Amino acid sequence: MVFAHDTEVALAGVVALVNTTDGGEGLPDPAALGAFFSEWGWTGRLDRTTAELRAVRALRSRLRRVWEVDEDEVVVIVNGLLREFRALPQLVRHDGWAYHFHATGPDAPLADRMAVEAAMALADVVRDGQLSRLRVCDMPDCDNVLVDLSKNRSKRFCDAGCGNRAAVHAYRARKAARSL
Repeated sequence: MVFAHDTEVALAGVVALVNTTDGGEGLPDPAALGAFFSEWGWTGRLDRTTAELRAVRALRSRLRRVWEVDEDEVVVIVNGLLREFRALPQLVRHDGWAYHFHATGPDAPLADRMAVEAAMALADVVRDGQLSRLRVCDMPDCDNVLVDLSKNRSKRFCDAGCGNRAAVHAYRARKAARSL
């Protein structure tokens, strides 16, 4: 484990949220947001409204910038999110999890909770000097983001099948080179 469990889960959730723009709109309606909410284990308030959906979609582009800027700008983004949503970190325990941080109440709007949880996780990444673990997929036709939690920092492709596609391309190139 590179980070605390809740940080790793939050980072995976941030990646999943940012990547909901891959190949079209991955959050087309409030029902899709509800499914995303359940899939990623969010707790607390879920309004299932168009306004909530718009707020979560707006958050994606703000979080995506983390993969595009240097460390000082990441800190500006993280601090801005923490200030804007009035984060107040507290230790909580629920749903079989050991104590971990929540920095908003369960009644806060979903986009606020997502923003603060992302900011808290990203603060850990910056504090631990691990920003190099935040990457964009190496597949030329993919701009998905990823977080490399591997021990040897070797993850190069997102979870949308790009690693398999790259392996197939490499195999075919080797095969073609041998037949020349």
